Amino acid sequence: MSYEESLKSISLDADASLGIYTGVPGQPGSAVPNSGMMYRFVKITGAHQVGLCTGATDRTVGILQNKPQQPGAAATVGIFGVSNVVAGGAIAAGDLVAPDATGRAVTDAANGKFQAIGIAAGAGELVPVLRVL
Repeated sequence: MSYEESLKSISLDADASLGIYTGVPGQPGSAVPNSGMMYRFVKITGAHQVGLCTGATDRTVGILQNKPQQPGAAATVGIFGVSNVVAGGAIAAGDLVAPDATGRAVTDAANGKFQAIGIAAGAGELVPVLRVL
């Protein structure tokens, strides 16, 4: 089930950790996997700029909704509502999650600012989460 139609987003500039050329799958120069950093937790890294979260204690601003192709490109950040996020390990519905070292969601009851609302997910799968205020 998808909930992203109710997501509030803003656009900021991608820093070098997000602005990665992904290209067309299978074409020379394309990244593998081709998803870039889409659906990962991001944080403010400069004036009007976001970058990849690298730990549970980072001040997460939201979840990246697109694939910026270079630093300085527009990064669409989901800041309020329900969004998918890439799981970094096993996550069950109701678990509080926080970013791991690569911006993926991992269970973290102490630092979690988002709550999983979908079915259980394993590492690399998408899980819908809602920001917990």
